[in-house]
Amino acid sequence: MKRFFQFEQLGTNYKTEFIAGLTTFLSMAYILFVNPTILSLSTVPDLPEGVGMDKGAVFVATALAAAVGSILMGLIANYPIALAPGLGINAFFAYTVVLTMGIPWQTALAGTLASGLIFIVLTLSGLRETIINCIPSELKHAVGAGIGLFIAFIGFQNAGIIVNNDNVLVGLGDLSNHSTLLAIFGVIITVLLLAKGVKAGVFFGMVMTAVVGIITGVVSTPTAVVGSIPSIEPTFGAAFTHFGDIFTLEMAVVILTFLFVDFFDTAGTLVAVAGQAGFIKDNKLPRAGRALFSDSAATVTGAVFGTSTTTSFVESTSGVAAGGRSGFTAVVVGGFFLLSLFFSPLLAIITPAVTAPALIVVGMLMVASLKEVDWSRFEIAAPAFLTVLMMPLTYSIATGIAIGFILYPITMIAKGRYKEIHPVMYILCGLFILYFIFLK
Repeated sequence: MKRFFQFEQLGTNYKTEFIAGLTTFLSMAYILFVNPTILSLSTVPDLPEGVGMDKGAVFVATALAAAVGSILMGLIANYPIALAPGLGINAFFAYTVVLTMGIPWQTALAGTLASGLIFIVLTLSGLRETIINCIPSELKHAVGAGIGLFIAFIGFQNAGIIVNNDNVLVGLGDLSNHSTLLAIFGVIITVLLLAKGVKAGVFFGMVMTAVVGIITGVVSTPTAVVGSIPSIEPTFGAAFTHFGDIFTLEMAVVILTFLFVDFFDTAGTLVAVAGQAGFIKDNKLPRAGRALFSDSAATVTGAVFGTSTTTSFVESTSGVAAGGRSGFTAVVVGGFFLLSLFFSPLLAIITPAVTAPALIVVGMLMVASLKEVDWSRFEIAAPAFLTVLMMPLTYSIATGIAIGFILYPITMIAKGRYKEIHPVMYILCGLFILYFIFLK
């Protein structure tokens, strides 16, 4: 096994890799509880039965998708990169596709499956580089930041910090509400932990918030910590039974968004983690094709189990910082996700007040990508700004992407830089215009 994972060449050992895997798992373990909360739409009042997904089934699907994805990444690409259902794309899945567009979650799962299959084809065909290069880097970074604002906005709503206001659309909530106060405590403690350099700050912030909630009576005391694994039957295979429903213009936009976000989120994570680990040589990432294949295969697997897009987690950098250098780190993470299947009773204490701080703080971290946008060039700044702003304002990641991709060719042409626009951007611009004409 040492030879398979190239321990000697990478200068690592079992102990170091195990500690790195545990560190990465603790850094991203919050997704086990946040993902079921989002996909079940349990924070939405008066939600009709059947609109949201089964919380227990999504918990199992999340753990299995993360386990399979991480193990695939470790075995196929030999990278210390862990995977799990992505935060941000799950919000798009639940709040935009299911809640706003009214698409059944079964059909949305089929769209996730389709995006994963397309990703595999693009990876195997070598078209990945072409597609990545045709979209300007500023728009890629704007999309990431916009998703960060979107999930932070959802967190503020779930916490009751931001509420509906008929006069000015939104306003400050009742800060004397016990659940809201608990969420504010959670945000503060999580920020403090991360500021102190605690790698698993988001996870430990959730734990401390839940404990304080139980002590103060805001959160119910769990009846058990370890229990039987919930049934995955409500979600397993639903993507196959509704695959025939994805062949519409509306679903084409949804699938394109799934693909786009996963595509560039994965690329960014690979570069970040590989750069930190010292894998990049001559500006090239070795085994990039294997890593991308592992990621896309994880998305397909997750969709079959019953969860939104599975993607590489930037929290993997915490494991690299702890010394992880080989795929054995990712395999260890996968093992911990399998072990977590027995802790489903803890879902009962993960209330919106407990998950909201995680959404808000992760949103803060994602907005850091705005520093990569050249704000001095208005032809770039305008579409980037609207991409970021319109996601939370329209409550739709797809709409933010569409507006930015429509405006970009227009501003570039006005500046006389039309020769710099890749033909694919014109095609995307036309598709998104049709999206607004026929679907809005």
